[in-house]
Amino acid sequence: MSSNWILIVDDDRELAELLADFLQKNGLEAKIETDGARATSRILEEQPRLVILDVMLPGQDGLSICRQVLSGGAYKGPILMLSALEDDVDEVAGLEVGADDYLTKPVRSRVLLARVRALLRRHEAQPKGPVPTQAAGDAAQISVNGLQIDRVARRVALRDEEIELTTFEFELLWMLAERAGNVLTREEIAKHFTGLGYDSTPRTIDLRISHLRKKMGDDPRLPRIIITVRGKGYQLASEQCSSH
Repeated sequence: MSSNWILIVDDDRELAELLADFLQKNGLEAKIETDGARATSRILEEQPRLVILDVMLPGQDGLSICRQVLSGGAYKGPILMLSALEDDVDEVAGLEVGADDYLTKPVRSRVLLARVRALLRRHEAQPKGPVPTQAAGDAAQISVNGLQIDRVARRVALRDEEIELTTFEFELLWMLAERAGNVLTREEIAKHFTGLGYDSTPRTIDLRISHLRKKMGDDPRLPRIIITVRGKGYQLASEQCSSH
């Protein structure tokens, strides 16, 4: 059974304590670990509710920790990675090993809080609970080109096979699906996510699209789901599109 607290793994104790205090002031209990070697065993043995994991750590780096604790489903909670390196390769590496989301330092406290809450909502969603009322014209589900996307349960399936997506990937896919058949420019997508508190550029959008395609098994050389419109942006193919 998972614990009801968040583990912050960062060798910068001052930063970790500031983040822990901020989370606790906002109703989220947090504990701190500064050593990478100890972090792995703590995550596996104590099963925190969520892990905030720095990439650069003494003892064992964050990417290795992430890969190890997620191996075989040993840790089932969400992982939010932090890095001082503004490097696309570093970001992709974090997502490739299974991290749910990624933030670069310096961390803005309220952005971190928003990401943490979003990750907890997605991972702790109770499909059997009451379903929030949807505003008129605001679809709760979209079915398009073999995809079934449920905004309430935060679930995505492709031809009835469920796909695990990060919070960013889910929001990106939902944005494309809402306007299936229409082209969204990289700049338009990046602006949308910047407004949500993400550090987004057209280049990072390309990387996110690439990772999203990989998870869906969409061949980038001949994509059938997310189409690249050269010189413009991306389009979700709209075959058999419906929403409700």
